This record gives sequence, C-alpha cells and structure tokens, in this order.
Amino acid sequence: VQLQASGGGLVQPGGSLRLSCSTSRQQFSSWAMGWFRQAPGKEREFVAAISWNGGRTTYANSVKGRFTISRDNAENTVYLQMNSLSPEDTAVYVCAAELSGLIRTTQSEYDYWGQGTQVTVSS
Repeated sequence: VQLQASGGGLVQPGGSLRLSCSTSRQQFSSWAMGWFRQAPGKEREFVAAISWNGGRTTYANSVKGRFTISRDNAENTVYLQMNSLSPEDTAVYVCAAELSGLIRTTQSEYDYWGQGTQVTVSS
C-alpha cells in the first residue's frame, strides 16, 4: 500500500503548513489515519489521528490547539493543518493507516506507513 505524504517545507516560526497524505486504495475510507513525526536525534512520536469517518480525532498534547487533522474520503486523502509552528515542530512527518478504522496512538498498531515529508520551522 502506497501512502504519499506531501506539503512539507520551510516555514518561519508562527507560520502554517498543511500536510496531505493520499493513496489510490479505495479502502482508505475504512481506515483510521495517523500522523507521526521524528525530529533529528529523537524517536518517532505520535502527533494526531482520525477515525475512519472523521468522527473522532485525538492529538498529542504538544500540538493540541495548533494542529488539526481532517480527511476527505472521496479524495482518499488525510490532512494535517499546522498553525503557530515553532522550531520544536521541525521533524519528518509521516502518515500511517490503521485498518480497523479505530483511533490509535501507538505506532505498533498501525499497519501501513508512508514516506515522510520534511517540515522545518526556522527564521
């Protein structure tokens, strides 16, 4: 399964970015989706997740109130809107799919992983 993440880049502190993750698989609409990130020298960490129909979302405390996860099942795409970015948000962001459709926050519970997209927050 190919999950293609995009939308990363260089942004100044306080700025915004929107990440996208898409797939050609029609089963996307039954999957829960998550975003994780890995900063240099650190372990990969959970960022946000959304249930199969978008009815439930959950966020890491570090991004709550600044990031919003959403999905468009017609487009087989999940988004991560990131606002008020800080240098601490600099990382490679990766999307993942969980086949049961339920929100998960643990990496081992995800079934498919995409390629990452680099987000750099710097002045």
